[in-house]
Amino acid sequence: MSSIIQLLPDHVANQIAAGEVVQRPASVVKELLENAVDAGATEIKLIVKDAGKTLVQVIDNGKGMSVTDARLCFERHATSKIRHAEDLFDLHTKGFRGEALASIAAIAHVELKTRQDQEELGTHLIIEGSKFTSQEVAVVPKGTSFSVKNLFYNIPARRNFLKSDTVEFRHIIDEFERVALAHANIGFMLYHNGSEMFNLPGSNTRQRIVNIFGGRTNEKLVPIKESTEIVGIHGFVTKPEFAKKSRGEQFFFANDRFIKSGYLHHAVMAAYEGLLKEGCQPAYYIYLDVPPNTIDINIHPTKTEVKFDDEHALYAILRSSIKHSLGQFNVAPVLDFDRDNNLDTPYEYEQREAVMPTVQVDRTFNPFADEKPVRAASSASTYSAPSFRKEKQPAWESLYTGIPEAAEELEGISFETEEVTGSLFNDNEVEQAVYKTYQIHKKYIVSPIKSGLLIIDQKRAHQRILYEQFLTNITVHHAASQQLLFPLVLHYNKSELDLIREMREALENTGFVFAEINHDHIVVSGLPVNVAESEVSILLEELINDLQQEVPDTSFSQSDSIAKSMAKSLAVKTGTYMNEKEQENMVNALFACKEPDVSPFQRPTFITVSVEDLDKRFAI
Repeated sequence: MSSIIQLLPDHVANQIAAGEVVQRPASVVKELLENAVDAGATEIKLIVKDAGKTLVQVIDNGKGMSVTDARLCFERHATSKIRHAEDLFDLHTKGFRGEALASIAAIAHVELKTRQDQEELGTHLIIEGSKFTSQEVAVVPKGTSFSVKNLFYNIPARRNFLKSDTVEFRHIIDEFERVALAHANIGFMLYHNGSEMFNLPGSNTRQRIVNIFGGRTNEKLVPIKESTEIVGIHGFVTKPEFAKKSRGEQFFFANDRFIKSGYLHHAVMAAYEGLLKEGCQPAYYIYLDVPPNTIDINIHPTKTEVKFDDEHALYAILRSSIKHSLGQFNVAPVLDFDRDNNLDTPYEYEQREAVMPTVQVDRTFNPFADEKPVRAASSASTYSAPSFRKEKQPAWESLYTGIPEAAEELEGISFETEEVTGSLFNDNEVEQAVYKTYQIHKKYIVSPIKSGLLIIDQKRAHQRILYEQFLTNITVHHAASQQLLFPLVLHYNKSELDLIREMREALENTGFVFAEINHDHIVVSGLPVNVAESEVSILLEELINDLQQEVPDTSFSQSDSIAKSMAKSLAVKTGTYMNEKEQENMVNALFACKEPDVSPFQRPTFITVSVEDLDKRFAI
């Protein structure tokens, strides 16, 4: 009987490994950028076309590779980072498993140009689907240039599962920002479809954060710094008043490697306890320096999840250092035991006794006297109280003079009474009084109907009303707008501004008017009629956050997402009091909608309780 277990061919094994290493174009960007950093580059250029589906190219000025290394780097488990198993617990580099380039070469067309500094000529390699098609000597600049073209060309199913260009490019920016923040001393550049997106010169950490996320970020930052035997902590957190609804700008770096840790995030939130509004998240950029032998970074294929030896101590140190920094920079209240010398008693007052104050009372003062007598001047003071003359008022008995005579005149008068023959209200008015609406717990609106009761969720009902209004305005390209006397200036980073530019037409159809969209801010000169000026920043922030999660391909789906996000942000919240007129308007507007029974998020907006159901409950 023949054996059924066989070794897989290399190209098949590489494609399987690519399923773990290369999930999307952003995975290629991450691997190539980390290789450039490990090569000792001081300038790294990233060039992307069609969100990485057509081209991902990374050019660095690092130490380059020899002819043998250039060919060997595409083999499986070939790496220059480790030599022995013990090296896994003393890592000072990014990549170490030696699978990335082999996996990328298995599913794309790869072109490599590299030259070492001491060599006059370099190497030019072309690989298609793990097969070397060309290798020749070439004149190339010092360093390495990796070009990855037509990603997933030989796996159509994987290519079809890629999202829209907007979503994929958002992931590329995320990976680019993580590497750029971890290495502020290296210059980074990013080009997408021929346009320069980022040009970050080598600088310090604070300047790198400001260059990525905008100039207004500098005023939000609070530095943190702590050094212990277990961990060294440095970086920045933001002031509580700049917290956002989304968890966007939150970065942990362990030994200059981006990581994700819900446990450490909880430590940050614990440090902000009592300082944040409900549902808000602070931004932070925290760098942890731990001994390499106390951290395991090989527990996840993407190496973003790590394991620390003493997480509890790390939690406590991180929490206390952030809390100390917030108090030190007068962001949070602290107990200050430093004494102000200006409050000390002067030396010349040391032997003096306290002098009791003298109180003078005018014993002759009579508020009911017609005229206040003048107080005689004393030897201590020549003060005389002013005299007040009180006008003489008639006695209170005079108010009732003439009453008996008038009463005697009224004794002979008889009053005619009318018999009430009908109701003050007609039947329609009585029916309207019966069918009034009521609000329960500032959450539900109850309205009687012929068959029983109608109970409406005010938040979901208002979401449905606003959603259909916004969707109609976007589709018909006609919406009312209120002009602002003083335009609003709102600051955003580059990726958020790109998203606003893409959605500008749809937003203007809802009633927004953008006077200017600059490289780091926008100017809003007009708003939809149902949007208050104070709600604009919150509304746009939540809209950007929702659209960053998933931007659909079709324009209708984009409009639908915008309408849903705006309806969710502007709908009346649970706990809001509504008067009777507002309740009636909401009920009438809800049942004027095309789909009044569900919210835009497919939740029921109302329920009905019939009289029969009530009778059954009372029959128990």
